[in-house]
Amino acid sequence: MRILQSCAEIFPLLKTGGLADVAGALPAALAGQGGDVRVLLPGFPQIQAGLADVVDLGPLSPPGAIGLGQAIRLQRGILPACGGVTAYVIDAPGYYHRDGGPYQDARGTPWGDNHLRFALLGWTAAKLADGADMSWSAEIVHAHDWHAALAAPYLAAMGREQGRRLAGTVYTVHNLAYQGFFGAHHYADLGLPWDFYGVNGLEFHSQISFMKGGLFFSERLTTVSPTYAQEIQGAEQGCGLDGLLRSRANTLSGILNGVDDAVWNPASDALIPSHFGAGRLAGKARCKAELQHELGLAVTPDAPLLCVVSRLTEQKGLHLVLQAIEHWVGRGAQLGLLGSGDASMEAAFREWAARAPQSVAVRIGYDESFAHRLIAGSDLILVPSRYEPCGLTQLYGLRYGTLPVVRRVGGLADTVADARLETLDVDATGFVFDDFSVAGLTAATDRAQALHRRSADWRRVQQRAMAQRFGWTEAAQRYMALYRGLGY
Repeated sequence: MRILQSCAEIFPLLKTGGLADVAGALPAALAGQGGDVRVLLPGFPQIQAGLADVVDLGPLSPPGAIGLGQAIRLQRGILPACGGVTAYVIDAPGYYHRDGGPYQDARGTPWGDNHLRFALLGWTAAKLADGADMSWSAEIVHAHDWHAALAAPYLAAMGREQGRRLAGTVYTVHNLAYQGFFGAHHYADLGLPWDFYGVNGLEFHSQISFMKGGLFFSERLTTVSPTYAQEIQGAEQGCGLDGLLRSRANTLSGILNGVDDAVWNPASDALIPSHFGAGRLAGKARCKAELQHELGLAVTPDAPLLCVVSRLTEQKGLHLVLQAIEHWVGRGAQLGLLGSGDASMEAAFREWAARAPQSVAVRIGYDESFAHRLIAGSDLILVPSRYEPCGLTQLYGLRYGTLPVVRRVGGLADTVADARLETLDVDATGFVFDDFSVAGLTAATDRAQALHRRSADWRRVQQRAMAQRFGWTEAAQRYMALYRGLGY
């Protein structure tokens, strides 16, 4: 089965969030299940720099205004840093070689032509099922998030014109809140049929929604956890698309993301100072001591060390963390934070680090190596999200014996079992709370601190957490079954 994964970023070459981790791990897992898997990516400099054995497949001539004034070519090669997966890369320097990030300029303003930059990604995915590479044609086109969402509308348009089905289509929602909205006046630029712009298509409250296009035209829909698949069919988390999602409930499924064991494994992680496992936790204690020293915290083995690795946004519950710091510091706990986002939050966290340098340490930005050291050396990882499609950091925490404190939403609810008196010897792997409030969060961390003082009980829960396996093999098996259900 020939499978094309289309996405905007891939770990370790280019990462702004968990999407990159999925893109970096899923192709190899699918190949392990017998799939002939390739990926399609925009030609951002980091991605082109990682492309080896490059073959130029010639110019691309996209429809509408997408190609106006642009020199666009398709490249094929391999990505050695991504397990040697075969990759197609859209070589379009005018669109992808810019200062700033992949989606925004250096000031955080979205690029004004994002509708063209990512329509090109969707159209090229469709063309890879229609002769763009004469030696290989996709039977399944699997698009991820709004950036790649137009693959299915373009395939539908091409198939209608040619009177045939070009490929099976799967669309995965990683976060429904980011839909790729653009003004209706841009629709003519996309080169899609005019009857695709309407309630039964890409129109959303007189705007274009790339996400809605993917949801409406794809044959199968997935999201990244079973609970989130249910939540987005309701008004609270449906982001205005809940009616469409309910109408397509029989095609929607939730498949949990996995953890790449080659990247996140405390027994072999080259980025942490000491290796450890469930049966030999001395290395974790050394990781904690070295982390406390690195952060300038008091090197106190018994002080519970809480960590956060997150975007600093209200959706991630970081305002709750800010308001809870005083509570934790007053009870002898420490906090290490890595993240960036809302400028006022960044400033407030920095202020706390200055006020209580032996208890609070903050690093603004993202550093993959430090993220590993922070998670490996901490006792608890905080994920108090308002909503969370899947979440990966709680999975990393489980793997490293850093017990998650999570809110009972989305993938957090699917992956962490609450440690209560009656569950300590059954399935407890972390601490779960319901109320999206400071009181809800601190009640959970108070329970965690109480358990931390009971070292034997803490170790039992820690070892059970480390025994959990959220690997990519099971996820790949479910995706392959989904693809086969499309007739391939």
